[in-house]
Amino acid sequence: MADVRRFVIQQHDATRLHWDLRLEHEGTLRSWALPRGLPWNPKENRLAVHTEDHSLDFLDHRHLEQLGDDIDRQFGAGRSTQWDTGTYEVHKMEPEKVVFTLHGKRASGKYSLFSMRGSRDWLIHRMDPPDDVGRVAVPYGVVPMTASIGDPLAIIDDDARGWAVEREFNGIRAVVTDDTGRVVITDAVGADISLQFPEVRRIGRALGHREVILDGVIVPVDATGEVLHDRSGLDRRMRIRSDSGARNASRTGAPVVFMAFDILWTDGRPLTSLPWELRRRQLDDLRLNGPGWQTSPLLDLDDAIEIIEAEETGVVAKRHDAPYTIGATSTDWIRGGEST
Repeated sequence: MADVRRFVIQQHDATRLHWDLRLEHEGTLRSWALPRGLPWNPKENRLAVHTEDHSLDFLDHRHLEQLGDDIDRQFGAGRSTQWDTGTYEVHKMEPEKVVFTLHGKRASGKYSLFSMRGSRDWLIHRMDPPDDVGRVAVPYGVVPMTASIGDPLAIIDDDARGWAVEREFNGIRAVVTDDTGRVVITDAVGADISLQFPEVRRIGRALGHREVILDGVIVPVDATGEVLHDRSGLDRRMRIRSDSGARNASRTGAPVVFMAFDILWTDGRPLTSLPWELRRRQLDDLRLNGPGWQTSPLLDLDDAIEIIEAEETGVVAKRHDAPYTIGATSTDWIRGGEST
C-alpha cells in the first residue's frame, strides 16, 4: 500500500522570488526552497536549497495570512502565498535523498531530491515524462519581427476594422524571456542586455511560475513614470558593465520601463502563428503593471493623430489577423519614418 502524505508549495516573494516545497514527514514538514520552481523537463536538474523543517501549520493557507511576512534565512523576508497543495506518495525518504510522486492541483509527477556532497544545496529532478508530451524548452535570443515603412494612418483609414494602432516608443527594442524566474533580456539582434536593466529583470516576480517570451521596447522614464523621448539616458545605461553600476543607475536618475506589446511564447508553446488580436488578449491577461514593466496601450485614431502631430514619436499600425514571423520585416505591421 502506498505511503500517502500531504504537501504544500508556497510562492515566496522575498529578496529572491522562489517556491518553498514542503513535504509532511514524521509530524513536521521537510522543506526546500526552489529558486526556479519545479522542473517539468526530465532532462533538467534545478537547484533546491534545503531549509529548516516547518510546522504542519504551513499546510493551511490561513496560517500564511496570519503570519504575514515569513522569514527565510537565505532568501529574506517576504510575502508567502499558497501555490499548490495536495498529497504525495513516498518512494524513498532518506537524509540525503527523497523520491516522491506529487498529486496536486497544479503540480503532479514523480520527482527525486538529492543532496550534493552533504551541503544545503540539493538538486530536484523530474523522473517521469512531462504531463504535456508536446512541450518544448523555451528558446533564448529570439530576434524580433519589425514593421515595414509606410503611412499607418492611411492604412487605418482604408480598413479601420482590420487594424489596431499603438504608439511607437523611442527606446531599445527588447525581447524578455522568463523561464520560471530566470529572466533574460535580449536586443533586436538577439544580444544579451540583461545586466544593464535590473529593474526589468524583476518582471519575473509578476510572471511567477511561468515560461513567457515578451516583445517590447525599453524606454526611459522620469521620476513620475512619464515616458521620456531623450535616449541619452539609455545610451549611458548601455555602456554600464557591472551589476552594481546598473543598480545604481536604476535608483539615481536613469530609470527605465519595459513596454510590452506582444507575447510570443507561453509554457512550452509558441504563440507566433496566432493572429495578433489573440496574442494581444493573452498579453492583456498578464496584467503587466509594475515599476519596471507595463503593457503598451492601444490608441484610438484621435490619439494617434495627436501623437504624430506632436512630432515626438510615431505610431505603428498592426493587422488584427497578423501572425508573428520571427526575424522578418512584415507588411502586417506598418510604421512611419525611416527603418531602425
